[in-house]
Amino acid sequence: MVKVTIYKTSRHGYTGFDLDGHAEYDDPGQDIVCAAVSALVINTVNSIERFTDDETNCISDEESGRIEFRFRQIPSHDASLLLDSMVLGLEQIEDSSDYEPYIDIIFKEV
Repeated sequence: MVKVTIYKTSRHGYTGFDLDGHAEYDDPGQDIVCAAVSALVINTVNSIERFTDDETNCISDEESGRIEFRFRQIPSHDASLLLDSMVLGLEQIEDSSDYEPYIDIIFKEV
């Protein structure tokens, strides 16, 4: 199962997220849940890096499927919007009865 933890402040501002695990919906290379989650998350991280001036830390381990992404300061409007888009896509995967058993999204206040 893919576990996504989204970190937000009491004012609902993002501080980062963690992604951990593999969906195990299908064999590696055929796993559409893993591919969808990976595409959403990697595109978001790359978009924040390319299209914003936000300073971030990102640690990843492809083998374990772990990504730790943190903002160094309060994220810009654009970075927050990109994360909103990522969360929307992940929630739509989780809301599907076919894929819900393979993804868990948790929101934590920090």
